[in-house]
Amino acid sequence: MSVSFRIFSSIGLVYVRYDGHANMADTLQAFATYAEHPKFRPGQKQFVDLSALTGWDEDYLELMKAQAKKAEAFTGNNAETLIVYYATTDVGKKLARLALRSWEPFPSVVPIVQDNEADALAILGLPQSSLNQLLSAAD
Repeated sequence: MSVSFRIFSSIGLVYVRYDGHANMADTLQAFATYAEHPKFRPGQKQFVDLSALTGWDEDYLELMKAQAKKAEAFTGNNAETLIVYYATTDVGKKLARLALRSWEPFPSVVPIVQDNEADALAILGLPQSSLNQLLSAAD
């Protein structure tokens, strides 16, 4: 699967990583698994790591379906969700920009694109300055 996630429940964060070529079917499956996870909570901050993305299926209809499913989950209980897309490549930045536009109808979802790891973590209010530090932290 081209997408994986890890929940850091103690800090209210979900780390999502895309690796290689992404397709929307994998995204929908991973999100369904996340939404059913016992540690899932509306309003969890999201760090979406697109730095290892090499391509995606460019299925815009499925992208919109995926975003609609996410919106249902993210906005439950009147929660607000901060999503930081960490995109360092052209393909990652393109997908992040599309994702940003797809969130426009949902004011309770605040998406941001960053190409600097430390800045992305700081926006999420995290003390770590690198992904390695974050991912080695116990939860």
